Amino acid sequence: MVAVLYVHGKGGDASECKHYKPFFPDCEVIGLDYRSFTPWDAGKEIYKMVEGWKEKHGKVIMIANSIGAYFSMCSHIDGMVERAFFISPVVDMEKLICDMMDWAGVTEKELKEQGVVHASFGEDLSWDYLCWVRVHPMKWDVPTDILYGEKDTLTSFETVKGFACTHNASLTVMEGGEHWFHTEEQMRFLDGWLWNCLGNEATEI
Repeated sequence: MVAVLYVHGKGGDASECKHYKPFFPDCEVIGLDYRSFTPWDAGKEIYKMVEGWKEKHGKVIMIANSIGAYFSMCSHIDGMVERAFFISPVVDMEKLICDMMDWAGVTEKELKEQGVVHASFGEDLSWDYLCWVRVHPMKWDVPTDILYGEKDTLTSFETVKGFACTHNASLTVMEGGEHWFHTEEQMRFLDGWLWNCLGNEATEI
């Protein structure tokens, strides 16, 4: 039996995997309940869990949301994953951190001096996090399909398009879609996208 592993985004949880079970009726669909919030720690957690399911099932498919996709790409698991579906993935963390620094009015010098800055929009900006990202580029060599919302405020279209081009990934854009796919209309679009990506493979997985 194939394992379909779901990696949630910030504020999500492993139980969200239930939404994807109808798409993979003959597979075991599992939500990965990682507990860390840095790529170096979450990456280790995700690697260990994927390794275990790979050993048990032999074939692993991944669905990852937002920062869950970034953590997955930092986990060195691409050799264990057959195919991936990314929803609103964070594909350039350095750019996102620099963008958030601009939003918060924090310079790189100030972040280095303070170590951690608590931004007014609820995010903590960390100098250690930024340094880690810069010296640990992502490696991802997995056939990947990406769903992106036109109004995603975290990742620009140019950024996600660039990632899709350099990684030979398919890219589908929902007009008016947001970073968080959650409304009835958005979820219908997400479901249609996933069915379309699977196509006849749904009966073969």
